[in-house]
Amino acid sequence: MTESLTGKVAIITGASKGIGASLARQLHAQGVKLALASRSGDDLGLDGVVARAVDVQDAAAVAALADEARAELGPIDIAVANAGVGHYADFLDTPVDRIEEMLSTNVTGTINLYRAVLGPMIEAGQGGDLITVASEAGRRGFPGEAVYCATKFAQVGLTRALDGELREHGIRATNICPGGVHTEFAIDGDRGRTHEDPNVQAMMDPEDVADLIVYTLTRPRNMRLLEVALRPMSEASWG
Repeated sequence: MTESLTGKVAIITGASKGIGASLARQLHAQGVKLALASRSGDDLGLDGVVARAVDVQDAAAVAALADEARAELGPIDIAVANAGVGHYADFLDTPVDRIEEMLSTNVTGTINLYRAVLGPMIEAGQGGDLITVASEAGRRGFPGEAVYCATKFAQVGLTRALDGELREHGIRATNICPGGVHTEFAIDGDRGRTHEDPNVQAMMDPEDVADLIVYTLTRPRNMRLLEVALRPMSEASWG
């Protein structure tokens, strides 16, 4: 038994590429009405979506998009915190401005989205879903990624705590924690990777992660997935 997504309203941050764009296309194909936030404001060529250029560090801008989505599309049922940035260097070599950007995008940006949607979602009394696209870096610390890991651990902790607060309202909160995914993000971040790198080629496709998010959203309402961890076959298991 699966939950139909037809007619539901979803807001997705970081929606212009990678996992966010793949998820937007899959949800649109299932009849979900979409509000898309990205720095470019790309609508992905999808009909009927509300797409705006939004920096998730700006709480007012995120709230304005959520308000517009409710006015144009209806009550928000699904919020996907997917926007994120990374910088990879030894801890003491990480510039302060990059530290601040990771904290304000990955952590504060997630908080800004959920604060923008949760009040009306609770008031509507119809339940809902929060999906945090975190990372395997939110479950295990990696050398050269100390601050990035800290932000991902923060996302995971936030979402776990929200599960405890929101269950009585029928709102599910799920962490999605992928390992390597072949996106632009995988070759950014000062690691010298290219799309032709064999290690990048062996990563998961963003469509595969989007598939898993759709699976999570379509579970019967009497159950919830708290955390889903996935890795490409090329990555070792860490227990």
